[in-house]
Amino acid sequence: MSIQLTICLITGIVGGFYLNIPPNPALIFILSLLPFFYLASKRRTKQGPPYFELLAILIVTAVGVFVTGLSTTNTIKVTNMDTTQFWDLKVIEALKPTPYSKRFIANIQFQNGKPTKGKVVLNLTGNHSGSTVIVDDEIVFIGRLEEIPPPRNPHTFDYKGFLAKNGIEYQFRAKNEGQLRIKDRPTRTLYGFAIELRDHIISKLEKQKFGSDEFSVIQALILGKRDAISTNTFDDYKDAGAIHILAVSGLHVGILLLLLEFLLSPLEYIPKGKSIKLILLILLLWSYAFVAGLSPSIVRAVTMFSFFAYAMYLNRPANSFNILGLSMFFILLIHPLFLFQVGFQMSYAAVFAIIWIYPKLQRFWYPENWFIRKSWQLLSVSISAQLGVLPLSLFYFHQFPALFFVSNLLIVPFLGILLGMGILTIVLSLLELVPQHLVIAYDFLIRQMNSLVSWIAQQEGFIFRNISFDAFQMVLGYILVIALVNALSNGNFKRWGLVAIAIIGFHIHGISFLLLVQNEEQLIVGHQTKNSIVLHQKGSNLNIYAGQPKNEITWIKDFAIAEHLDTILYHPIGNTYLFNNRSLYVMDSLAIYPEQADYLMLTYSPKIHLDRLLEQLHPKLVIADGSNYKSSIRRWKESCQKKRIPFHNTSEKGYLSFVSMKGQ
Repeated sequence: MSIQLTICLITGIVGGFYLNIPPNPALIFILSLLPFFYLASKRRTKQGPPYFELLAILIVTAVGVFVTGLSTTNTIKVTNMDTTQFWDLKVIEALKPTPYSKRFIANIQFQNGKPTKGKVVLNLTGNHSGSTVIVDDEIVFIGRLEEIPPPRNPHTFDYKGFLAKNGIEYQFRAKNEGQLRIKDRPTRTLYGFAIELRDHIISKLEKQKFGSDEFSVIQALILGKRDAISTNTFDDYKDAGAIHILAVSGLHVGILLLLLEFLLSPLEYIPKGKSIKLILLILLLWSYAFVAGLSPSIVRAVTMFSFFAYAMYLNRPANSFNILGLSMFFILLIHPLFLFQVGFQMSYAAVFAIIWIYPKLQRFWYPENWFIRKSWQLLSVSISAQLGVLPLSLFYFHQFPALFFVSNLLIVPFLGILLGMGILTIVLSLLELVPQHLVIAYDFLIRQMNSLVSWIAQQEGFIFRNISFDAFQMVLGYILVIALVNALSNGNFKRWGLVAIAIIGFHIHGISFLLLVQNEEQLIVGHQTKNSIVLHQKGSNLNIYAGQPKNEITWIKDFAIAEHLDTILYHPIGNTYLFNNRSLYVMDSLAIYPEQADYLMLTYSPKIHLDRLLEQLHPKLVIADGSNYKSSIRRWKESCQKKRIPFHNTSEKGYLSFVSMKGQ
């Protein structure tokens, strides 16, 4: 029953988010159904109409809409985005910093002295980039509210959409010292205490003689802090299919639960020992979550395995699916927007697949030899988890490391030792009692793990990159995985028929997409800082016209993957482009006036009298790309507003795609 209720809750969350339904109508709907639900529960019979079940579905779905509305509703009053206002902020999370800025998520408490609810991103740049703002700080900020910009180029990461799925619509930028003041004696939160404890532990570990790369991996492996990991090390773990090792999540908490279960097993021999053991298990799991900074991934994992610990206490392992559904229901009820996080989706997909597929693989083959049996069990877990996350992984990351089983087979068996040694090192470091030989041994093991991962990642022939995989293919992928596992475990004609349907679906989708691409032509004005870019796509061929064609344009790879491009050619940018009997004129720093142009694109800050040019050309649209000075863009925007001509600034509004055209 918990699985069905969880599906209803998910339906309500998805509907509430994408339809942007406020919480009050959902609450009124729930309250109006409760009397009927009560009456239906009293008159419930096995033979009668399923009124009780239908009302339960409606109520739980409405609860999903309600909690989503609460998570996304803000009371920020936006009258004029250019107006400077006074804001009182509470820092609730520190994001990964960049070399030039620090970023935080903050709750708005007051807007011009009035109580306000809403979440924002706070960017500290310039003089603030070295600021000591920490979680729980309360800040008085003087500045303008800014909207999160949309993707600046096609098929690139949608940061605006990502933040929207975390309940964030706006941001602040603090550049000058006078813009913010940190209050004295802020109110503390549990999350703030957890972050402070984690930072204290890291400061203690820094005194030990760990290698630089090894120490960064230790922080990620034990404490869930990945900021210090170098790009090369991170890419190695990703390419080796072992990136999950660097995120404290379900794998780590599951191993920790097994270790604690073993260490606390003697308690079962004393009166009420099983109950004491359960309480200690849950307390120790949540203590570890606190030490690891109470990050969303660790909170999800500990919540999930707390339910599993209770299931082991009841000795009901057969209810694993219900326990999994119940843990998901509980998490989403409190944090409904977790549903849209990649980590949440992949964690539950992996655990669901392990619970479902692992027993089937064990029934398929059960070796008599102890070593082979244990290796097969470990490999079965890895295969099950990879099958569970494969469609999601292809959709989000567009690559597949074929040697994932090697890295998991060689590392996961020793992960318990690494976790145990890491926790022991932390405890002894806090007590100032850590022996040097323990540090040396632990540093050596982490270095060997890094070397092994690096070697696996260097086997380029086994890493399949740049795989085009859209949302529809992801759904087909899960249908195929489910159908294939069912057919292999208990194959009959109907089950193999579903496999065939899924495969045919892939072929039909691929053929239809290729036909669509072959008949498509579009012109795109892209955004690139200090460069001008015009893309002309016709079928699977792409011509890139750039002011500086030799400069690497990093986002082209994502565009090529999504559009199934075969040929990409670079050319110097020209002045005139024709499409659908319309003309786009690109004016550069030479400022050569055209005789006519339907669309005017300004590049490299030409020194022109735009008002006079607009009177002469009367363009339908003026475009300013990333090659221009901000001062020039502001001046041009004012001129266009006076003439009531639409103005498109790619640094604010992102790329501009002209209407797609059918090939002639």
